[in-house]
Amino acid sequence: MRGLLIRDAGLIDLPAIVALLADDDKGRVRETIGDTLDAGYGMAFAAIDADPNQHLLVAELDGGIVGTFQLGFLPGLSFRGAWRGQIEAVRIASHLRGQGLGREMILWAIERCRERGCRIVQLTTHASRERAHAFYERLGFEPSHIGMKLHLDHAGV
Repeated sequence: MRGLLIRDAGLIDLPAIVALLADDDKGRVRETIGDTLDAGYGMAFAAIDADPNQHLLVAELDGGIVGTFQLGFLPGLSFRGAWRGQIEAVRIASHLRGQGLGREMILWAIERCRERGCRIVQLTTHASRERAHAFYERLGFEPSHIGMKLHLDHAGV
């Protein structure tokens, strides 16, 4: 596809990544973009970068960052000790959606999971993202579980 390059993100890519995360209805509410990034983004980047089982990736097209996702590798006891690939925070620049770039990124991630010996590739997507659900199902993913979250900054527990 048109020279899409997928590579590990560097700290210099962080503003572009945050901008991609903020480039939709959900992201506008939960992300903060501006001249100076919140320090939490830098701390999260450092933690991801230091963990050999976590990879923050960017997709470049014509020299610009047009996509991002995080790929993690999780050991587990179930399925006879299977490793899982976990794909999260998939984003494509809004003006390029629907052109096959997301498909290329996910297929790239699946291949990295195979190379690492994963037996399962999993991801989560917000329940309201019906177009994303259809996209992942076309790639062979099955809606098999119900995901739940507890936001600790709002929890009464």
